[in-house]
Amino acid sequence: MGRLFGTDGVRGRANADLTPELAMAVAIAAAQVLFERDHSHAPLAVVGRDPRASGEMLEAAVVAGLTSAGANVVRVGVLPTPAVAYLTGVLNADIGVMLSASHNPMPDNGVKLFAAGGHKIPDEVEDEIERLIAEGTKTRPTGAGVGRVTDLADGEDRYVRHLLTSLPGPLVELKVVVDCANGAASSAAPEAYRRAGAHVIAINADPDGLNINEDCGSNHLGQLRAAVVEHGADLGIAHDGDADRVAAVTADGAEVDGDQIMAVLALAMRDGGLLKDDTLVATVMSNLGLKIAMADAGIRLLETRVGDRYVLEELRAKGLALGGEQSGHIIMPAFATTGDGVLTALHLMGRMTGTGRTLADLASVVRRLPQVLINVPVGDRAAAARAAQVLDAAKQVEAELGGTGRVLLRPSGTEQLVRVMVEAATQETAREAAERIAAIVRAVSPA
Repeated sequence: MGRLFGTDGVRGRANADLTPELAMAVAIAAAQVLFERDHSHAPLAVVGRDPRASGEMLEAAVVAGLTSAGANVVRVGVLPTPAVAYLTGVLNADIGVMLSASHNPMPDNGVKLFAAGGHKIPDEVEDEIERLIAEGTKTRPTGAGVGRVTDLADGEDRYVRHLLTSLPGPLVELKVVVDCANGAASSAAPEAYRRAGAHVIAINADPDGLNINEDCGSNHLGQLRAAVVEHGADLGIAHDGDADRVAAVTADGAEVDGDQIMAVLALAMRDGGLLKDDTLVATVMSNLGLKIAMADAGIRLLETRVGDRYVLEELRAKGLALGGEQSGHIIMPAFATTGDGVLTALHLMGRMTGTGRTLADLASVVRRLPQVLINVPVGDRAAAARAAQVLDAAKQVEAELGGTGRVLLRPSGTEQLVRVMVEAATQETAREAAERIAAIVRAVSPA
């Protein structure tokens, strides 16, 4: 069996790669590893999902697995991933499960796991869960030992109230268009922004189980750009399917990515004395422009592997206050245990309100180097990324760029892709170099 867990849980095409049987097996094995059994009470699990149709099927399988392992289950319904993490913590649950494939297309789905407190589980725990799945089911309780299921009616309200307590003041006289990606935040995000005081125009906020991420949301900003300009809004906010990430656009429709958002928040927190050790944590995928901007501002930038879980591990290990990814996973440990797109957007708008500056002005602190990212479909992502021909090509390009750019190769954590990223002084140079490497990747491992 190949490794089930990618960078963010177990993910695949629902009912093909990610079957109900596999989802149940993951739930049972996770219960065996994560439940603290002191026999004074039954373990407690929180289960949420995004609105994609397969979530109903997989939710039933996960709930069956958890209750068969002796856990009482609280179903919280369709909520953002960070809301499920938050509720896992406040309900003192032993485990949280979110069924979502995040920004992936509708046919995909995934199982994300949270330990007690709402924290993502480390690699070694994932390895132990996989070992138990391979070994098969152990003896499970019967009779009164089987878990029970209840539904939480006010999960969204609890989550939104928590978010609002993190803001220093209302978002007065701010007009925002929010693209909810027909996903898990279709209700929670507009509600949070309205209750914070903003005038909100919501688009793609009518999920039907099939339209999640379909030409909308943080990976497809065209509709948002047009709506912001049409409505004369101050900014636009775009979420992905489970709202653990965010992208933004300025009043004239220009994209503001996760690197720029991190810079805006880092400067805001530094000015407020809240940026611990004047340090920001990002991944190796962040643009060199972010590093330059932070250095100019006297802020140290620490880099981790790609994946918001690794950013979070660094934040927790060093007690730091802000980190994230270029993709828009931003983590503020004072208020959340994982990336939270709605929380991030509230604080981004709060900085606009507090300074009276436009988003374009605030984001201009980061002057991004031209960056080209090519996602190359392959037959074997791991083998392709470490092939000698591919590594030699990357080294040759880096030698040509010298100190004016860089190359980053990595296999996707969730799909059969190799991501080829090149930064250079000009867009043309970055594009040519990235396409040269991508052609070698394709030749080494055809899809």
